[in-house]
Amino acid sequence: MNKMISLVQEHDKWRSSCINLIASENVMSPACEKFYVSDLMHRYAEGTPFHRFYRGLKYVDEIENLAQEEFKKHFNANFADIRPISGTIANFSAFSGISERGDKILSLGIENGSHVSHEKAGAAGFLGLDVDTLCYDNDLSMDAEKSAEKILAVKPKFIVIGGSVILFPQPIKELKEACDKVGAKIIYDAAHVFGLIAAGIFQDPLKEGADIITTSTHKTFPGPQGGLILGNIEEQTAKTIQLRVFPGFSSNHHLHRIPALYCALREMQEFGKDYAEQIVKNSQALARELFDNGFKVLGEKKGFTQTHQAVVDFEKPGAGHEAAVKLEEANIILNKNMIPGPNQSPKMPRGIRIGVQEMTRFGMKEPEMKEIARLIKETVRDERGIDEIKKDVIGLRSGFQAVQYCFGKD
Repeated sequence: MNKMISLVQEHDKWRSSCINLIASENVMSPACEKFYVSDLMHRYAEGTPFHRFYRGLKYVDEIENLAQEEFKKHFNANFADIRPISGTIANFSAFSGISERGDKILSLGIENGSHVSHEKAGAAGFLGLDVDTLCYDNDLSMDAEKSAEKILAVKPKFIVIGGSVILFPQPIKELKEACDKVGAKIIYDAAHVFGLIAAGIFQDPLKEGADIITTSTHKTFPGPQGGLILGNIEEQTAKTIQLRVFPGFSSNHHLHRIPALYCALREMQEFGKDYAEQIVKNSQALARELFDNGFKVLGEKKGFTQTHQAVVDFEKPGAGHEAAVKLEEANIILNKNMIPGPNQSPKMPRGIRIGVQEMTRFGMKEPEMKEIARLIKETVRDERGIDEIKKDVIGLRSGFQAVQYCFGKD
């Protein structure tokens, strides 16, 4: 027991001294954490509110219904399911709810920012879907005209856009006409930009023509880890997706998540615009500083990024992996990533993906982003010792320990 206590304490101590730039992580506020830790974590609630298989859920039904209705209202959706326990479970449920084995779909492709669950190696493949890709250029910008032509040629059951690397709004309106002609639905995986959408500073997928949003709830949207499905869809499709969530891909859906998720939405309603705008300012400042220091940063022609992410191409096989390992030694945490172009593999890619949402939530702004860019350069490119850089990282991080843009921070 003492060993486990020590390991957890060491992890907490270490991560509080790191600059975390993992694009798929964030931290909850103290208010959300209080909701997260309750008797709800011990309970089961198979089914939907007021239609359960277990007893003892009279308050759970009210809690889940309140949260679900608030998400529908905020996103102008006629359907919401907050039960998926991850973004991948949300994708499994939505994909299987509108398709059958053998159906053709179009995704972005891993090198263009797709999530693995959209691909043959993930949920789409496990569901027996025939996956092909939409058309991109080497700067992570979709070619809308060529993609529309491919939709007309392939006639997919659905297309899935959004994904794990997303720097700019995607051409939903431009693809909608082609999808309508062949009867294809549009699924927008908003996992990474859900907080920006919630804050109203990024494209609104449902308003622009997407049928379904799938998402996780713990990236730019700073809630508990989990998933969610939203949509403006016909009643029968909604019922089918609900049955995929339960009993299809999950049983109990981790009830303590739900009030924390509701709290995170209310925080985004109160503080989200300021938070999201600062996220984008920070990612653009970091990207610009890295570019000015000689790095190849994707998206240059369009201002590098309009999200929380920046992507660097080292133009050498495996260099993304090497950079991520070396940066971790300096207490800078980020991930290697596939990017458009040859001479790479998922294990040995050319690029790195950087996300600023967590450090923004701890109060960092543009000056700190420029300092982080300098530290990345010194670690990856310069001859300065790792121990010296690590001291600077710890010193910078020490001034940013309290969560901002939230209830009860004072």
